[in-house]
Amino acid sequence: MSGKVLIVDDSALLRRQVGAALTAAGYQVVGATDGVDATTKLADVALIVCDINMPRMSGLELLAELARDTVTQRIPVVMLTTEGHPDLIQRAKTLGAKGWLIKPFKAELLLSLIGKVLA
Repeated sequence: MSGKVLIVDDSALLRRQVGAALTAAGYQVVGATDGVDATTKLADVALIVCDINMPRMSGLELLAELARDTVTQRIPVVMLTTEGHPDLIQRAKTLGAKGWLIKPFKAELLLSLIGKVLA
């Protein structure tokens, strides 16, 4: 596996946990604390792993922002969140999310989903 993955979550611990799993699988990892921070780190990103509930710009707002640009709308996004409400999942998919995992996560499931999305 290879490619740069942007992890967007306001929890430093979660960014480290996801980052460790992805690094062990051969991915290059970049972290962002929220959607605003993420928009400054999109260069050469192959995939985004994103939370929903964050300060300044939520995961849904980030999806909407990415969809506005023909370059960034091509970056696949996997949501990793504590939220599991069907309406939120549908809104995220409508905005372009390619997958959804509930926290706490299992590294194997996250890596499997990312592999499918990038295939």
